[in-house]
Amino acid sequence: MRQPIVDYHRDEEQHWVAELACGHCQHVRHNPPWVDRPWVTTSAGRESMRGFELECVKCDQGVSPDL
Repeated sequence: MRQPIVDYHRDEEQHWVAELACGHCQHVRHNPPWVDRPWVTTSAGRESMRGFELECVKCDQGVSPDL
């Protein structure tokens, strides 16, 4: 199920985590060549992706919200 990004925070290892409208969280890393998300490296880039929908596997699995 696709869910929009509503906010971000950093985890204990300082990796960026997207907070989704459903209450689930998902890491959003820029780790080329496997994951290409250069937008996550800047504040402006992250802000530009608010509202962007990510596939939420936790919703598909019926998992309770993280937040």
